[in-house]
Amino acid sequence: MHFDYNDTTKDYLQRVRAFMAEHIYPIEREYETWTKANPWRVFPGMAALKEKAKAAGLWNLFLPEEYGDLSPGLTNLEYAPLAEEMGRVLWSSEVFNCNAPDTGNMEVLAKYGSPKQQQAWLLPLMDGQIRSAFLMTEPEVASSDATNIATSIRREGEEYVINGRKWWSTGAMNPECGFYIVMGKTDPEAPRHLQQSMIIVPADSPGVKVERPLEVFGTHDSPHGHAEISLTDVRVPVDNIILGEGRGFEIAQGRLGPGRIHHCMRLIGAAQRSLELMCQRVGNRTAFGRDLSKFSSIRQDVALSRCEIEQARLLTLSAADRIDRHGIKTAKDLVAMIKIVAPRMAQTVIDRSIQSHGGLGVSSDTPLAGFWIYARSIRLADGPDEVHMFQLGRNTIATLGSKEGPA
Repeated sequence: MHFDYNDTTKDYLQRVRAFMAEHIYPIEREYETWTKANPWRVFPGMAALKEKAKAAGLWNLFLPEEYGDLSPGLTNLEYAPLAEEMGRVLWSSEVFNCNAPDTGNMEVLAKYGSPKQQQAWLLPLMDGQIRSAFLMTEPEVASSDATNIATSIRREGEEYVINGRKWWSTGAMNPECGFYIVMGKTDPEAPRHLQQSMIIVPADSPGVKVERPLEVFGTHDSPHGHAEISLTDVRVPVDNIILGEGRGFEIAQGRLGPGRIHHCMRLIGAAQRSLELMCQRVGNRTAFGRDLSKFSSIRQDVALSRCEIEQARLLTLSAADRIDRHGIKTAKDLVAMIKIVAPRMAQTVIDRSIQSHGGLGVSSDTPLAGFWIYARSIRLADGPDEVHMFQLGRNTIATLGSKEGPA
């Protein structure tokens, strides 16, 4: 792959940076203060920001070129640096309609949805009229193994009846959430990876109950939030099943790769900004009669952080390039690598920046505490580290262990 950004990426990157400089950074603190004081309400200026992003041609940038007219025409490799730039402000990706879990849900519906499903749910989501949530994780089972999912999806005539309990349903607290994509079991007797299906459930369906919002390290992550939801005899038309019964794992595998590129690049953006804030902080403070920037330990932290960010960035770009060139299946090991590396790197770099800021670093006066929560959470939310390491280790042993010759 070529490590220099091409002209398309450079143009979009300049435009995203200019947009954020003009419209997002100036109101960053205002947004944070307002949303904390007004939980589960959408920031009043968000709709106007989205219209400005649309007008600037910076809308739905994430959907790869393979989706034709639904896509702005960018590859995963071309989009990755844009996701990094958006990661510098936790909420900015929504302004460009590039936020999780909506991006994953849009990709699922674009790739696997029927024309009817696309008309009813994909197009409004792509237009920013509604938001969405993805319901997989359950409180009663180890959901890192998706075959444990117990929510039942049972067909009765021309309807499916859904019963179960989900939690960590990101986006479900948003007052603009219009529908969920729910993963459950349609046939518990089928082969292990053909039992699960995905189905569209309108958020206002009878039998859907948001039991409570869940806190993440003491924060609500408003207005999107993470909900615990019960589904009791929820009925939806058979047309709402995505791709067909037993295709849930197939859909999940198609959903996971590009979304992990997005998460990793956003984390790299958060880490990069944290490094910049650390350099600014130590360049303007003294302790024990010396500038902080002259302490060897500080310089080591800065040097290590710069190395680790660049390593994670190049590895993630490599994964994006592999997906573009050869598809998600051939990129699975690289995707596992970035999922292991990027969140840990970000957590470490952000923590160093917090330390260099002293008490300021743990306050809400900088974005650092929010960045740290995001990085630590993704090590669970995007699949536990242990799962990715187990699979990568298994694949590596199978590949390298079969080679003959001297070690």
